Amino acid sequence: MTTIDRVGFAAELDAHVAAKGPITVGLAGAGQMGTDIVVQAALMTGFRIGAIAASRPTRPMEAIAMAGYEAGHGRIASGASDIDRVIEAGGIAITDDILDLCAAGRIDVVIDATGSPDIGARLALEAIRNGKHIVMLNVEADITVGRHLSAEAKRAGVVYTGSAGDEPASTLELIAFAQSLGMEIVAAGKGKNNPLDFHALPADYEEEAARRNMNARMLVEFIDGSKTMVEMTAIANCTGLVPDVAGMHGPNVTRETLAQVLCSKADGGILSRSGRVDYTIGTGVAPGVFCVVKPRHERAIERMADLKVGSGPCFALIRPFHLTSLETPLSAIRAVLHRRPDMEPVERPVAECGAVAKRDLAVGETLGRIGESDYRGWAMTWAEGRRQHALPLGLAEKARVARPIKAGDLLTHENCTADDTLLVTRIRRDLDAADQRFLA
Repeated sequence: MTTIDRVGFAAELDAHVAAKGPITVGLAGAGQMGTDIVVQAALMTGFRIGAIAASRPTRPMEAIAMAGYEAGHGRIASGASDIDRVIEAGGIAITDDILDLCAAGRIDVVIDATGSPDIGARLALEAIRNGKHIVMLNVEADITVGRHLSAEAKRAGVVYTGSAGDEPASTLELIAFAQSLGMEIVAAGKGKNNPLDFHALPADYEEEAARRNMNARMLVEFIDGSKTMVEMTAIANCTGLVPDVAGMHGPNVTRETLAQVLCSKADGGILSRSGRVDYTIGTGVAPGVFCVVKPRHERAIERMADLKVGSGPCFALIRPFHLTSLETPLSAIRAVLHRRPDMEPVERPVAECGAVAKRDLAVGETLGRIGESDYRGWAMTWAEGRRQHALPLGLAEKARVARPIKAGDLLTHENCTADDTLLVTRIRRDLDAADQRFLA
């Protein structure tokens, strides 16, 4: 068998393990993404799951068994000290209390794989309060109150970061690469993986969801465009790129035509100007992410064309894959080793992900979750969202309809009342009040 030396980041992790032992993670959520993380961690050196928080122990136990551990490796724990005892004994603690998860002394970093904006906000603040780094696979929470959570983490001297492997962080890798080479960033985003159907409902996707080992609601969150709107909003909020139009263009392009379509009108494309975030449908780009760039010198344009990147003057840099939750451990490791985020929001508002009604909504209705039958995500600039009093997508769950809303209409603070009992609602209200200073 050929011996392959560990190199680069893997070698850095080995050195850390030799000096301080493995990095131990507290994981919140054991759905599809959480299960992936449990399995992936079992395949890695120097990285382990110490505890899993979930409302019921069934899913964590199933994930632990799927990862190949023997019966008894997952153990119910009550309280932070009990979680520590299980970890010290080499097992994985299972708890239904995110406060205990965050308080456990043996946990180095917390990963949020819940997908709930409110749980995500509470989990992040509790992790930060306990001096833990926090990795947000929960993009819905990040686009709603991420700036607040990031600021709190900085004050506490810990890392708040989005997750490697998710499309936003994968796209940021390309943007940073292009910026470091002095290229103009024309547009960046993702190829949409699933067919786009704005009217998708969970009842129509139960069979497909079962085949893909997914929850039908989560599958619909991808198909109805909500997840794409959320992810592009996250990229915007980390870079200053903005949606060119509300809802973005979403052109049907291929790898070969991408750079000639998602470029400025001055260069023959559809964008009003450079510096945009968008997504594509069509073949060849998904499941990857892209950054359309324009070199600032004719010699560089000539060289990139000669290297078969494209015909120019704009070129599409494409990362042809993203491994979602399988890459999440890398963000947790970098937070511990380098105290560096892979993805964090800038300190000013950039974009908003609002919501539009999927159906007529009557006064008094209480809205369900993202991916159900009530609403879908809709990306826009923060300024446009502010002008229209858009209700952020992350506040739509449990909101009550205050005025009749027609299918296709934007949910606003006038026609919906967000649930004030939720922490995420209160944090967002404070953010919105502070953001008055950014209004022209």
